[in-house]
Amino acid sequence: MTTMNCATGTITPYVPDEIRPWTTVKVQHLYRRMGFGANPPMVGDALQKSPAQLVDELIDEAINMPLTQTPEWANWNENDYTNFDEETNEQRIGWFIQWMKDMARNGMREKMALFWHNHFVTKIEAYLCPSYMYQYHRLLQQYALGNFKEFLMEMGRTPAMLLFLNGVQNTNINPNENYARELYELFSLGRDNGYNQRDIEETARALTGYVGFQVFCAPIGFVDVFHDKGEKEIFGQVGNWNYEDVHRILFEERADEIATYICTKFYTNFVHPEPDMNIVSELAKTFKDNDFEIAPVLRQLFKSEHFFDDKIPGALIKSPVDMYLSFIRDGEFPTNDETMEAVTYFSYLAGQQLFSPPDVSGWPGNRNWINNNTITIRWQSMTFYIFSMFENQPEALVQFAKVVSNDSIDPAVVTQSIIDHFIPNGLNAPNAYDQATAVFKFEVPQNYFDEELWNLDWETAPAQVALLMRHLTQLPEFQLQ
Repeated sequence: MTTMNCATGTITPYVPDEIRPWTTVKVQHLYRRMGFGANPPMVGDALQKSPAQLVDELIDEAINMPLTQTPEWANWNENDYTNFDEETNEQRIGWFIQWMKDMARNGMREKMALFWHNHFVTKIEAYLCPSYMYQYHRLLQQYALGNFKEFLMEMGRTPAMLLFLNGVQNTNINPNENYARELYELFSLGRDNGYNQRDIEETARALTGYVGFQVFCAPIGFVDVFHDKGEKEIFGQVGNWNYEDVHRILFEERADEIATYICTKFYTNFVHPEPDMNIVSELAKTFKDNDFEIAPVLRQLFKSEHFFDDKIPGALIKSPVDMYLSFIRDGEFPTNDETMEAVTYFSYLAGQQLFSPPDVSGWPGNRNWINNNTITIRWQSMTFYIFSMFENQPEALVQFAKVVSNDSIDPAVVTQSIIDHFIPNGLNAPNAYDQATAVFKFEVPQNYFDEELWNLDWETAPAQVALLMRHLTQLPEFQLQ
């Protein structure tokens, strides 16, 4: 099912004016697409800056952010373990949780790493080794906003990818075409776009030799004797091509196709599921003009008046990771390792297990996140999280309600303030806010509201906020970003 894109505006930077003011809704929209949401103080600070200044600050922060601290097992191989199955399982789970913690803290850099994880897909079931998982993940962080040419070059030689797409089986004796096919179809050009079967076959020959695999989980090196040194023809260029030559030729001969394909993915993942190809073509030109540096493209996209068009907020369905983390960040709710472990598990139940997309094409995303099973999981898991917080940290619920509503004593104001903070475009259904306010009032007699005796310091307030949050997380609008 296609979702119509009704957004207008050009790639020209958005400059607020009386007709198109810089609002809380626009700030939250930017933070949700460039990261995992923003709490009320962050929104307030952002309103004091220009959109362009905020975008630059977020991108600069992501570029300059240090990589996650290297774990002690980053280079372990099979011989470093006493009980391989048990210890590697603990390390993998620990790193899942570590990445979730990073995403909860670090915003844009991790949002981009997650995007690239769904582009350069590997599945941990194919390689098992925590060291390979870490090295793959480090590349996602390192090149999240870096140079795409270098990123593509490095990704094909990382052990996780060599095992997942059979590069370790690609020899001059028996070439394996799996990686060569996905290099073009999924990683650079797009399906049936500027290549043919002969290009795949010749590319596979050029990529042979990365088979130096002796100890499980150890580095995988290049073995010259298994490299095909014969003449190959790739995209019309003839020679004794190797791994580096493949990537050079690809960008020499198919730069337009690469730029358009990658920028279309930027658009459909961060703007709207139906691409505006006029905007994409502008982004693609910027991509090529900057030698395939990622950051200039994202600066142009996220600063554009098109991105801030009123039809864009709420046009995408949250992934499970987005849903849980944006709720936590938007509410500035306290977290610990147990919280992040629960979020990791909930995301898995809802269809997004880190380091294990369903296949090489990744999670299809958007509408595919929702079905009869996953929507129930979303409702139940959010209810579990909210009432766990009510039991263990009720003051956090009340403090959030006070901040977002300016400590209002009007239940309708508190209700709308909370809902509008979490839901991109608010509620449009008739009486929707009235129904939500009725939920928020709980068992408090109406006269206490009428006589202005009630406030958020009442002992019922944590339960009231929890009930309202459960109500709003089960609304269809809550699934949108």
